[in-house]
Amino acid sequence: MFVREKRIGPYCYLYLVETVRENGKTKQRIIRNLGRSEEVEASGDLDRLARSAARLSQRSMILSLIEDGYVPQVRCRRIGAPLAFERLWQESGCRTVVEELLAGRRFEFAVERAVFLTVLHRLMVSGSDRACENWRDDYRINGIEDLQLHHLYRAMTWLGEELPGSDQVGRTLVPRCIKDLIEERLFERRRDLFSDLSVVFMDTTSLYFEGRGGETLGQNGHSKDYRPHLKQMIVGIIIDQDGRPVCSEMWPGDTADVTTLIPVIDRLRQRFAIGRVCVVADRGMISAATIAGLEQRGLEYILGVRERSSKEVREIVLNDQKPSVPLVIPRQRRPDTELEAKEVHVGDLRYVVCRNLVEAKHDAEVREAVLRSLRASLRHGDKALVGNSAYRRYLKTPDEKHFEIDDKRVAEDARYDGLYVLRTNTSLAPLAVMLRYRELLKVEDIFKTTKAILHTRPIYHQTDAAIRGHVFCSFLALVLRKALEDRLTTMRSKPEWGALLMDLDRLQEIETEQEGKCFILRTPVTGDVGRVFQAVGVALPPNIREADPPD
Repeated sequence: MFVREKRIGPYCYLYLVETVRENGKTKQRIIRNLGRSEEVEASGDLDRLARSAARLSQRSMILSLIEDGYVPQVRCRRIGAPLAFERLWQESGCRTVVEELLAGRRFEFAVERAVFLTVLHRLMVSGSDRACENWRDDYRINGIEDLQLHHLYRAMTWLGEELPGSDQVGRTLVPRCIKDLIEERLFERRRDLFSDLSVVFMDTTSLYFEGRGGETLGQNGHSKDYRPHLKQMIVGIIIDQDGRPVCSEMWPGDTADVTTLIPVIDRLRQRFAIGRVCVVADRGMISAATIAGLEQRGLEYILGVRERSSKEVREIVLNDQKPSVPLVIPRQRRPDTELEAKEVHVGDLRYVVCRNLVEAKHDAEVREAVLRSLRASLRHGDKALVGNSAYRRYLKTPDEKHFEIDDKRVAEDARYDGLYVLRTNTSLAPLAVMLRYRELLKVEDIFKTTKAILHTRPIYHQTDAAIRGHVFCSFLALVLRKALEDRLTTMRSKPEWGALLMDLDRLQEIETEQEGKCFILRTPVTGDVGRVFQAVGVALPPNIREADPPD
């Protein structure tokens, strides 16, 4: 049974025909006149008939092809992430800014395409540029066909290239590079979205190297990855109060966190022409010299305090008897967040004591569970308990051979349940100070996923410039990620990031050839991919389309 085409006068008609044998002869018998071909194509009746027949005969069709010795060649490529992030790459201004800075540079390859390919790799799986060269084969990305591994290396070197001496005005710990110009121009393009950087958040992470780590960036320092024998570098990311990445900073691996905040703030104010800044930072970024530097510059700050190690906080601030002001934040489908805060003045210094009552209850439950386990362990011998830090904090030694629970240590630990202390020079009310600092907690959630993208190991580059460019591509990946999340938020959608990437990877195109014609089929949309394409304003490719045959 097949469809036959027959021309009668100026028109072409389609017939559903079957082959029969009558009186020992083969002849064709018309089962149904389907109508004029252009009308049948317009109505889609033939397509529906073909799909319906294909569903019932897929197995027999495949077996028939194999029996005839023909197996169609099929090529599958992923298209979800390239289509969505290509649009964000353009609309965020990244493509335009990179191309502007490339004007006049006579590279013999598409540098902008090499940068975008690397950024997309950071978003999807991260890793080295060598891995990126192989990873790209599974994706359809426009304009990357002629790129080779050495092109990616050269693109990274260009991003981290130091600017001439005349453009080094305002440099602090490290020289100004091409990447700094990209950050500044991206900021200018979106400056209408927020008038200034009234609040900035900063966090750092470390990246270790298996090799030399460049001329100066790779140094031995305090390793957050527990690799003290390896050289490392420090990467800082600055984010505004809306969670948008503003810029990135890179320092040698022996740079202490407490020495970076003031230079970063000075550089921010000069690079982005900002005046009033309120610095919100956690206790790990703070030292007496840092606070003095902020006050000398007339900057406002809200800083976390090491309440357990500060004698002033332990003996004066925490013993203040003034009542706290409560605040309840309603949460949908979750318990309400119960907070309280009060201010305490010690001379000219202003502290804000904050407590999260839900976390306080949780801390008390965890401590009680540890104590129950500790009491059970003490009954069976106590020599092995010293190596357990959770146990050791509650123990005392009445003699040289035995341990027992120290009730004073237990009571002292209970003082800090759900508690954190802030130091500020702002005029904000205590609750407002606490809420502003809580924004840092939200940003730290961003930093957690940020660090997953920033951990682009292994890094095989041998120069500081190439290493800076390699890590900067992770910053650009954060820019695109935040742009997508903002658009999904406006649609009241907040999918889990890892699941979203898997959904995008499931969207593929299948290219096959049939009877001399090349067809491209698209796999069905799954999960939140439809919302993503709607959010970025990209139309999904058709389910099936005819393409030019390959050369």
